[in-house]
Amino acid sequence: MTRISIYDTTLRDGMQGEGMSLSAAEKVRVAHILDGLGIDIIEAGFPASNPKEEELFGLLEQESFEHAQIAAFGMTRRKGVAADEDRGLRLMADCFAPVSTIVGKTWSLHLEKVVRVDRQENLRMISESVAFLVRHGKRVVYDAEHFFDAWSDDRDYALSCLRAAVEAGAENVSLCDTNGATLPSQVAETVREVVAGLGPEARIGIHCHNDAECGVANTLAAVQEGASLVQGTLNGYGERCGNANLVSIIANLQLKLGYECIPPERMAALTDSSHLVDELLNFLPDPNRAYVGKNAFAHKGGLHVAGIAADPATFEHIDPAAVGNERDVLISELSGRGTVLSRAAHTGVELEGDKANRVLERVKELEHRGFQFEAADGSFDLLIRRATGDYEPLFRLESWRVIAEKREDGKVATEATIKIWVNGERYVRTAEGNGPVHALDRALRDAISETYPHLRDIKLVNYKVRILDESKATAAVTRVLLDASDGTETWGAIGVHENVIEASWDALVDSLEAGMLPGRPDRVRDRATASGPAAAQPAS
Repeated sequence: MTRISIYDTTLRDGMQGEGMSLSAAEKVRVAHILDGLGIDIIEAGFPASNPKEEELFGLLEQESFEHAQIAAFGMTRRKGVAADEDRGLRLMADCFAPVSTIVGKTWSLHLEKVVRVDRQENLRMISESVAFLVRHGKRVVYDAEHFFDAWSDDRDYALSCLRAAVEAGAENVSLCDTNGATLPSQVAETVREVVAGLGPEARIGIHCHNDAECGVANTLAAVQEGASLVQGTLNGYGERCGNANLVSIIANLQLKLGYECIPPERMAALTDSSHLVDELLNFLPDPNRAYVGKNAFAHKGGLHVAGIAADPATFEHIDPAAVGNERDVLISELSGRGTVLSRAAHTGVELEGDKANRVLERVKELEHRGFQFEAADGSFDLLIRRATGDYEPLFRLESWRVIAEKREDGKVATEATIKIWVNGERYVRTAEGNGPVHALDRALRDAISETYPHLRDIKLVNYKVRILDESKATAAVTRVLLDASDGTETWGAIGVHENVIEASWDALVDSLEAGMLPGRPDRVRDRATASGPAAAQPAS
């Protein structure tokens, strides 16, 4: 099995994307996540280019990594300056990082317009910079910037730039599609000719951007033509449209093409690693991301669900568990009986007789009215329980009332009062909130949280309102979607009504009741003890 080295540049190139910002300590956490995956080289950035980078390299020097080596990034020497007198190269040579990656020019447009040096001086800049770092014991990767543009312009000179780096001691020369405009067939042809032109002693790398949405495809094409080192970023972060996504690259190379990129036992960590770095960046994980997205193995159409029930290979290109993901069955008016049965089984419910058909008909009826169970799995689980008769509400509602008051000073006060019955006892609670849903939530929890302690762990994490019939303006039907979480699981709930507060109440109640469904020990225990000594005292 051919071994491909994986080179991650999330901490440097990835940070150039819009909205990307991590503290030095957070970057260290990312480095450990990458190391845990089995990444070979982690590019940390420019040593001492700014206070944060200086802090980062100081922290990394104290860390221990199981697999990865740290790379410092810099440029070839400046024109007219000897390599051993160039401050940037000197910093890289003195840095603890065992790998030094330097970027240099190969395209005549940049020689003329940017660095303003002649071709021979540029070759000396490449050669002398690489040789200087090699003399200081560094493993050197040479990034040939804009290589594919340079190849189209003058392939002989582009090849001579690579040869200068190889002959000076670079262990890898990486071809950079810096503008991200090259197509896979062009990458394949170019890499094939470069490999032939440099000979077997040279190791070729590939560094692609995603401006034409070909970053992953271009990388795969390069590997198949002889590239043995792959550069990219986790989740495809990066400037403009991003860099080539290492998550997809690793999965494609290792699971589809038979290359070894990371230890096989670490493949299942891809999904968690992808999502964890998103969380550190305060990004919502992209549900449609290949391999690791929530929707990557989600099935909605009835025929598809029936197919995977017979054999998952009918509609899944790999086993989701291979990358640490899982199958999801989405519920909608497009669903078939198999979809309902699959979801019921997933939640530990057995639907007998024609109960699945009744659930399906109810779903279609409700979705016609504006419900959307695809985004409200908690509400759907409750719908299944109601169909089986295996459903006991947390309480019986007598009434609720919300008062909103805007005062002369501009402040808005909201107060909610609920009257409910729990285990034959009547509870009346009033609470204030920053809005009607908040006030209702606080009043309801105050009434029943002692009876059901697990409710204290359940938090609302998202609230969305959509107008379903815009032509009716403020009289339109509204759909409210809530997401709730107990810190381990997250589920959705839905309410649809002409009154937005009633729609919110329905979704709120569903979100709490779904979080209390049997299936976890703490939920079962809460239910079992609801009428025992732990029950709350009723209102007087």
